[in-house]
Parts: sequence; C-alpha cells; structure tokens
Amino acid sequence: MINQFFLTAIILVAIVLVLAFTELMYRRLELPSEITRKFAHFTATLATLILPYIFNSHWYILVLALFFFLILFFSKQGTQLNSIHKIDRKSVGGYLLPVAIYCTFLISYLLKNKFLYILPILILGICDPMAGILGMNLKRNNRQICIFGHTLQKTLLGSVSFFITCFLISVIALYIYLGVFHMKTFWLALLVAVVTTLTEMFSKKGWDNLLIPLSAQLILILILIL
Repeated sequence: MINQFFLTAIILVAIVLVLAFTELMYRRLELPSEITRKFAHFTATLATLILPYIFNSHWYILVLALFFFLILFFSKQGTQLNSIHKIDRKSVGGYLLPVAIYCTFLISYLLKNKFLYILPILILGICDPMAGILGMNLKRNNRQICIFGHTLQKTLLGSVSFFITCFLISVIALYIYLGVFHMKTFWLALLVAVVTTLTEMFSKKGWDNLLIPLSAQLILILILIL
C-alpha cells in the first residue's frame, strides 16, 4: 500500500515536470503553442503506459487524473501554461485527456486485460499528435476533408497519417499480444485503424482525445473478449 502511494506521488511530480518543461520550451524557444501542446500530449500519454503494471487499483489512477485535470483547469484561468492553452481554436481536448486515460484504464481493469489499455493509449499518444502536427504544418498538397459538401476540421494528410500510423502500431501490438501473425491480426488491426481514423476525423473541439481510445477499446472488446 505504501509503495502504491509513493508511486502515485512520483507520477504526480512527473506530471508537473512535464508541464513545466513544456512551458519552458514555449517561452525560451518561442515554439508555436500547437507544437508544445502536442509534445505535452505525446509525452504525458505515453508515460501512462506503465500504469497497469505498477498499480493494482483504479483509485490511484483516478487521483492522478483529477490532479492533472485540476492543473489544466486552474491554469486556464490565468496566464500559466500558455504552451497548452494558447490556441486559436476552441478545444476541451486538454481536459478530456486525463478523463480518457482514467476511463480506458478503468475498463481494462474491470475486464482484467492490460492490452485493452495499452493499444488504445498508444494510438492516442502517437497517432493523434502526428496527425495534428502534419495536418497543420504541411500545407502543400494538403486540404481539408469534404464529405457530401460538408467541410470537416481535419485535413487529408492528417487523417491519412493517422490511419497508416494506427494500422502499423495495431499490427505490431496485436502480433505481440496474440503471439502469432495471421489474417485475424491483419483484419483486426485494419478495423481498429479504420474506426479510430473515422472517429478522429468526425470529432470536434478536442473530443477525439476521449473518443479515440474508447472506440479502439470497443473494437478490441467485441473481437477479442466477447
């Protein structure tokens, strides 16, 4: 029990250090806030991959998520953490990130399957920032997606990069998890990539931070568990 509390305290400190380092990069290097925001997203999300292996209760994750949420909420009220908050678009993605981590962990914890947490968080931590950075910074031969006359907020290059990255990550992760590569591995990875790409494509105002891991988790549950 003491070790669990100690680990929780260490991770709380680590969260503060990540946010402080991100803010330092923003101020000293004068990087665009969209870049530093994606860096924080990438770093913080992937750092949580160890959680299923060091915590035996979801309550510790709830404490971490609440702490992370409160930091983001109160820093938004002032001039702190402009590296996260100073963006031109309206987004609740920052607030939803700790919510997504906790919800994904809780479901995998209840179903006693760590993989249900690992793959969705890998997709959220790697594919989403990559799609955002490429979509926003590579303007040449890139355009916003238009479906049935309705223009989405996502770009073609961003969605394609999300799909390819997600498919590759899913294939590798499923191969390690199942211990064999066969057609089920391929088609399941493809299904996860298609569903999460469409989820990311149609999500607005940062809701993809929550919906991407939950949609990936749903597919894994339906195919691997039920």
